Amino acid sequence: MKKIVAFAGSTSSTSINKKLAIFAAKNLKNTAFDVIDLRDFTLPIYSSDEEQNGFPEDAQKFSDLLDNYDGFILSLAEHNGSYAAAFKNIFDWSSRIEKKVFRDKPLLLMATSPGGRGGTTVLQAAATSFPHMGAKSIVSFSLPSFYDNFKDGTIVNDELSTLLKERVNEFENAVNQ
Repeated sequence: MKKIVAFAGSTSSTSINKKLAIFAAKNLKNTAFDVIDLRDFTLPIYSSDEEQNGFPEDAQKFSDLLDNYDGFILSLAEHNGSYAAAFKNIFDWSSRIEKKVFRDKPLLLMATSPGGRGGTTVLQAAATSFPHMGAKSIVSFSLPSFYDNFKDGTIVNDELSTLLKERVNEFENAVNQ
């Protein structure tokens, strides 16, 4: 059986993006999954000066971990229209270890936010750059107004729920090809 990893591009202990990533993974039908937390990887802020000291152990650990999966579910937090600093940092370190961070494997790319745009700005930025970083078969999903549309561990808006299930199915088909 193929296996994917789900995670949020956030280190918040109450991350709504982690909740969305886990929910999406639970909708997989024929694919196993693990969930990781970026809080488990402590890294200095990336710079070429820091890189001269070698790769931090947690950067190598994260990069090596990605080798073990057939695809990725990533839900990005949007901070001021861009990636959360913690995600950007681990992504920068990872790309220095392996340029194709996503290993030429499928990606279910998602975002949610309390607002009505659902992280669409960060999704657009990621959809533009991630193919150059080894993401293939990118399937996207945005969940607007998280606190209105996600309650008791599920998406309560029928249209959005159906759309997410379609996106998960499309992603899972790409993983299992």
